[in-house]
Amino acid sequence: MKNKNVVTISGGTGGFTLLSGLKKYPINISAIVSMADDGGSTGVLRDELGVLPPGDVRQCLLSLSDSTETLRDLLNYRFQEGGLKGHNFGNLLLSALEKINGSFSKGVDEAAKILNVKGRVIPVSNEDMRLCIKLKNKKVLNGEKNLDHNKEIDAVGIDHIFLKNKVAANPEALKAIKQADYIVIGPGDLYGSVLPNLLVNGIAEAIKKSKAKVIYNCNLTNKNGQTSAFDVDDYVEIINGYIGKDRINFVTYNTGKPADKLVEKYSKEEGKNFVVQFDVDKNSKRKFKLIKSDFISNHELPGYQKSRVSVRSKSYIRHDSEKLAKLIMMIFELGEYENITKEII
Repeated sequence: MKNKNVVTISGGTGGFTLLSGLKKYPINISAIVSMADDGGSTGVLRDELGVLPPGDVRQCLLSLSDSTETLRDLLNYRFQEGGLKGHNFGNLLLSALEKINGSFSKGVDEAAKILNVKGRVIPVSNEDMRLCIKLKNKKVLNGEKNLDHNKEIDAVGIDHIFLKNKVAANPEALKAIKQADYIVIGPGDLYGSVLPNLLVNGIAEAIKKSKAKVIYNCNLTNKNGQTSAFDVDDYVEIINGYIGKDRINFVTYNTGKPADKLVEKYSKEEGKNFVVQFDVDKNSKRKFKLIKSDFISNHELPGYQKSRVSVRSKSYIRHDSEKLAKLIMMIFELGEYENITKEII
């Protein structure tokens, strides 16, 4: 039986989690990655070297890698002092490979060979992609980095996002979407990791035209000011809105309960309604099928940013890669049958 072609659209920790689980199954993976990141080491390299942002791509490469732990640690190593302080070795490598090969996409392909990557990691665009954030008070913030810990966003909220200049889709991304049996969106920051991909010329249209079934892995928690008090239907409505059509067929939704100490921490940082809810009576005309399960992870992310003390020492509410991948594979099987129930527990 032919392996299914699976396109993922995510980024950051969510993308790492998703791909780390999916790579263990016999499927053909194409991971489409946003090129809007402009914070930290990535932002400095963009500004000083004129390269495309390597950060999210590096994480996807590592999540799909079957290389040695030493090599993965090397790609994640972050310099702590000197002129390179704050820079990630993997980001520097990808930027150098871009310069050597004449394009970022070719550099990514070379890195994939070095890391023995299963599947493909595809930048959503090969052009300079800059995110703009319009707030509900009509003020515009320039740069994806403004999404992090922004008191103005917390207070006012986001109206919508757009790109400073139009950018064309990477032809390889369009080809992957056209050939996909399934498109898996999220988990990941709605405005930072997911939606920027849909703003690239050609991507939303390709998803609309695609015959693939679309799965959305709904976030476990909301972010204050960005997705305050959002429920499942809110996320689905916004994503479908940026696509321009009701394309989401399945939604995975967490029923697990986070640890009490994490609930207390998130309540202080993100507000009382930080847990994403699902109201079965809210929308009688919803077209997606909801798949419910406990996705809460109780483990560290293996190989993710090991040199960053903050990531290793802090606790987060996040998906378990194995639980999520297992359920997605079940959806692949169920998706062959059009008469499955609206809600699966």
